[in-house]
Amino acid sequence: MLWAAWDGVAHWWDGVELWLTQLAFALQVALLMPVLLPVCWWVAGSLDRISDLIFNQLGHRYAGDTEDARERP
Repeated sequence: MLWAAWDGVAHWWDGVELWLTQLAFALQVALLMPVLLPVCWWVAGSLDRISDLIFNQLGHRYAGDTEDARERP
């Protein structure tokens, strides 16, 4: 049952991919940017949050924080 559903999704995606590759390059870019830009923005934000959590757990601080502390009286 699950395999049949996956086969249907794969067949649908093949059709979308074929349709997209037959478009002019400018139309491909215009159609993909509204999808790719938010996805990339979300991935970058998630990686930033994950790295912040990891560095906070390890006790590391930003390099700029230590330099600012030395300059202050």
